[in-house]
Amino acid sequence: MIAFSLPTDAPGGFVNKHAETAHPVQEGIRKRWSPYVFTDRAVPTTDLRSLFEAARWAASSYNEQPWRYIVARRDDPEAFARLLSCLTPGNQEWAKQAPVLALGITRTRFTRNEKPNRVALHDLGAASAQLTMEATHRGLSVHQMAGIDPERARSLYEVPEEFQVATALAIGYAGENEAAASRFRERDRSARHRRPLAATVFQEEWDKPAPWLEGNAPLPD
Repeated sequence: MIAFSLPTDAPGGFVNKHAETAHPVQEGIRKRWSPYVFTDRAVPTTDLRSLFEAARWAASSYNEQPWRYIVARRDDPEAFARLLSCLTPGNQEWAKQAPVLALGITRTRFTRNEKPNRVALHDLGAASAQLTMEATHRGLSVHQMAGIDPERARSLYEVPEEFQVATALAIGYAGENEAAASRFRERDRSARHRRPLAATVFQEEWDKPAPWLEGNAPLPD
């Protein structure tokens, strides 16, 4: 079962939506979630460096490291407004409160031979996931987004043709912020849901759950 809990020491009514997992996982995985509301607290530069250092050490096919990031901080209003304009209007409405925004970009061809890299998006996702786990470890939150205007970003930042502007990230401290619309605050209080493992992990044939998923079943060698 996946649920969330409200710690008794949560400041200002802020909900920490820690997952109640069906099987043991690392604490950082339980604590990770994607808020819509961020406090006004700035992200220290030292922490921001460590987030992208974590992304730097993600695994990738042939060690290609196809990911790139363009980053803007809210304490630089002009740069922040520029990157914010690359998000869809719906995402701009809540992401404008985040202290840091980033675009996730990936090279679509291998540099070693210029052949298409069909796992480039996967590798960008792995880097962003690693960034997100480092953020969680440091008490920060990351909300990843698909809602962007890739061509606007390409034009504004002169992104080369062989790169794909794929995603965006909002980075900061989750919490109460009266400037956020009430519907976003309510979203942050809503319950979390995940489908069961049996609907995701198969064995022998499609849609046939792996038998070792049952708690009393023997694990595979």
